This record gives sequence, structure tokens and C-alpha cells, in this order.
Amino acid sequence: MAYMNFNLAPFREVAAIPKMKSLLFGGLLARLPYAATGLALTLYVRFGLEMSYFHAGLVGSLYVLGQAAGSTLMGRASDRFSLRFVIAITTVCSSAFWLSAPFMSYPVLLVAAFPAGMLAIPVFVVIRQPIAALVPEHKRRTAYSMDSICVETAFIISPSAATILATQVSPRLTLIVIGAVVIVAGTMLWLIDPPTGREAHAADVAKAPKPARGQWMRGPLIGMMFVGAGITIAAAGSDIAIVSLLEHHGQLQWAWVVLGAWALYSLIGAIVIGGSDRHFSPVILLGIVAVCTIPLGFIGHWALLALAFIPAGFFMAPAVASSTDRVSRLAPVSVRGEAMGMQGSAMTIGAAIGAPLVGWTVETFGAQWGFFVAGSATLLAVAMAAFLDRARGADSEVSGVPAPRRAPEGTSRDDVSATPVCER
Repeated sequence: MAYMNFNLAPFREVAAIPKMKSLLFGGLLARLPYAATGLALTLYVRFGLEMSYFHAGLVGSLYVLGQAAGSTLMGRASDRFSLRFVIAITTVCSSAFWLSAPFMSYPVLLVAAFPAGMLAIPVFVVIRQPIAALVPEHKRRTAYSMDSICVETAFIISPSAATILATQVSPRLTLIVIGAVVIVAGTMLWLIDPPTGREAHAADVAKAPKPARGQWMRGPLIGMMFVGAGITIAAAGSDIAIVSLLEHHGQLQWAWVVLGAWALYSLIGAIVIGGSDRHFSPVILLGIVAVCTIPLGFIGHWALLALAFIPAGFFMAPAVASSTDRVSRLAPVSVRGEAMGMQGSAMTIGAAIGAPLVGWTVETFGAQWGFFVAGSATLLAVAMAAFLDRARGADSEVSGVPAPRRAPEGTSRDDVSATPVCER
């Protein structure tokens, strides 16, 4: 009988890879402001500029749309120039925005929000592309699980810290602190100079022209974009659903417990599944999240809701890690930055869909239907991903660089190319 053999040895092996510890720490620092930006802008406009939540949401939406557009563009720039160049440009521009935003009027902030989002540090590209270059293929899923742990840690810390700082001290100071953290994180990542994998394949890539997008952007990879969007539809939609449901039952003061428990389950899932010797399909993992999210709205007590989140929370971070690993396998080295950027854009778009969709649902039909819609929309993304995953094009030799044969089970793959045939 097959079973999941969990141990911490894979995590220790990945952590021992040169530059890996500093890259993960730099990624955690970069995600601290990333996890707080939308909330910080909302709180600043609402309490700092004393305007409505509608005006605050408009600024936040423009910033998020800018991030969605910028992630793909910055990924393409990292392929064309270098990742270090992208880090330098985005660190300077992003820190300049956050340090000057407290002194902007609302019209100026509204105009600046979209380009500021475009020029934010593209954390998906800056962290996950180097992981694909640094880590051998057979250890990569564990590495992405470690990155998911950093993501969950950032989302446990940042929103709470931003809320406390903005409401108890000053919403303007919150933006300045974000700018300072951006400078520290960007400087650290620039000093690390994360590799992208192009260096190891420089000779082969130079001989072959850059592949057309139609050669590598095929069914399975497009399917992973739907998985990315589905993940954040579930996450952002559930955020709204939790708050609205507990407010409906007069238990809003316990929302932080449910949100914290959800993040904790996700972190545990990243550790357990990341340390296992089994491979799981990201489509199946996200399908479990979707199905387990749908009935949560019919729970009427915060403690039961926190417990009921165990399956949906447990499989959330593993779905992120597994889908990112799959993208790194499907994308040729010469366009991996663009592919990672597209995944980041898909996840940003998913968040932009999930929150307002669930918000409209709870206001129109009632708080108990928020989770149903969040889970159903995620399930729709799962269905699209499953359909596209069946449309398997030629996943190897799409970059103009011959793809290597897969190493036999149990053998070292440290010298295997980072452009493998995808696993079925």
C-alpha cells in the first residue's frame, strides 16, 4: 500500500544548497510589504485621507491591476536583461512610491497607484525563478514548499502588523515602514544576485532563437495559470467570506482566530507535503481546497469554522508549491522568468476576482453564500485546468535547447537540465 513517508531531511538538503537560505530570507522580507500593501493603502485612504471605503478600494484595485500587468513584464525583462537589473529598478521605484505616498493627495495617489503596482518588486519572479535554477529538479517541490512557508509566515505577520500600526499609531507611518522594508529586502536580493538558470545554458540559448510563445504556452502551462488564479480566488474570496459570516453571527471579534488558524493549517500542509516522498497533482490539490470550501458558509460558530478549515487550509500552500514546480518544469530556461511572471499575474487576477465576487454575493444573497461562491468559482478554475492539462503538447525541446532524458528513479539529477519533460 502506498503511503506518505514524511521526514525533515529534504528540507535540510535544500537549505544546504548555496544561496538558498539567504534567498528564502530575502523572499520573506520582500513578501512582508507585499502582504500588507492592499490593506495599508485601504487604511491610509480611509483613515489618513478620511475618505470612503469605495475610494480606498479604487486605489487598491488600481495597484493590484498594476501588479498583475507588471509581473509578466518584469519576468520578460529578467529574461532579456537580468534579474539583478529588475530588482534594482523595482526596488528604487517601489520604495520611492511608498515613501512619498503619505504626502500625496487622493487624486495624485489614484494616478500613481497603477504604475506603482507595475513597478513593485515582482516577488514571484525574483524568488521562484532562482529556486528553479538553484535546486535540482527532484528537490524542487520541497524548495517551493519552503517558499510557501515563507509566504504563509508573511501573511500571518503583515496584515495584523499593518492594521495595528495604522489604527493605533498612524496610517502614514505604515506606508513609510513599508517603503523602508522594501529598501532592505530589495538591497538584500540585489546583493544575493539570484541566478536564473540562463548562465548554465548560455551557450545553448545563444545558438537558438528565443522560442515563440506559441511553442511553449500550451495546454498544460495555461492550465497552471488557471490553478494560480483559482488558488487566489479561494484565498481572497474566503477572506471576505470569513469576515462577513462572523459579522452576520455577531462573532466578528473572533475573525482573527479563524484567519490565523487557516494560515497555520496551510503552513503545516507545506511542511508535511513538502517533506513527503509523494508527488501530488496541483489540479487535485486545488480541487480538494475548492470542494472543502463550498460548505463552510453553513457553519454558525467561529470555533467550528476554525476547525472546519483544516482540509481547505492544509492543501492551500501545497497547491501553490506544486503548481509553481510544474510551471518551472514546463517553461524553457530562456523564458522561465516570463512564465513565472505570468503565474504571478494569474494569481493577482484571481485575487482581484475573488474578493469583489464574494463581496457582491454576501451583500446580495446573504453571508452564508460567500464560501459557496468562492469554492464554486475555484472549482470552475480546477475544471478548466484539468481540461487543459489533457491537451498535452510537446513539453520538451520547445526552447530550441534539446531537453534531456529524465533521470531514472533513485539517481542523482543534479546535472539534469532545468527544462525537463513534465511529469504525468
